[in-house]
Amino acid sequence: MWAILQLPRLFRKQARRGGDLVSEVRIGEKDMFETALKRFNRKIQQDGILAEARRREHYEKPSVKRKRKAAARLRKLARKANS
Repeated sequence: MWAILQLPRLFRKQARRGGDLVSEVRIGEKDMFETALKRFNRKIQQDGILAEARRREHYEKPSVKRKRKAAARLRKLARKANS
């Protein structure tokens, strides 16, 4: 018997990019629920679902969004320069 833990992606951006619409972890008969839950949590963290949900928790003004992206761009350039 198999069970599946699923979390639908509610964010349109990933669906537009062609990402899969469901994060899932298949559970076998002998798998413990706790280990399956840990795998599921790891999977949704790797997919970026939690980070995106935190970002979308409150409205972010366009000016703040631009400043955040510019700061990320500068950090990335600084990292490349140090390499």
